[in-house]
Amino acid sequence: MPAKDIYQDTVKNALIKDGWTITDDPLKLQFGKRKFFVDLGAKKLLTAEKDDRKIAVEIKSFIGRSEMDDLENALGQYVLYENVLKVVEPNRELYLAVADNIFEAIFEDEIGQLLLENEGLKVCIFNPETEEIVKWIK
Repeated sequence: MPAKDIYQDTVKNALIKDGWTITDDPLKLQFGKRKFFVDLGAKKLLTAEKDDRKIAVEIKSFIGRSEMDDLENALGQYVLYENVLKVVEPNRELYLAVADNIFEAIFEDEIGQLLLENEGLKVCIFNPETEEIVKWIK
């Protein structure tokens, strides 16, 4: 099993504050002989529909050698997990969770905007100090 991201507990607390129930820590997926571990699985009851909304959250701290290396790795994991989820749990949406300062530094510049527009990247932005979800980008 992979090591937890440094923001694992922070994001978990932020999701709980936002009304989510953590169902998996980590969310285990299997496709063929391969096993994958997405950082968190969560669900939220949608009262109007009386149904659960399910998400998978891959948390990225962006503390590696360079932001671009971290972005490349995050995007690769996101694409891999998104494709596996489409087959094994098609009702679960995948989100990339990043701290608000990382979102501002990477996703508000040209390369980040390109990825948000062209790749349909779903992002959960959190504040590490307050342990709160700042914004959902779908």
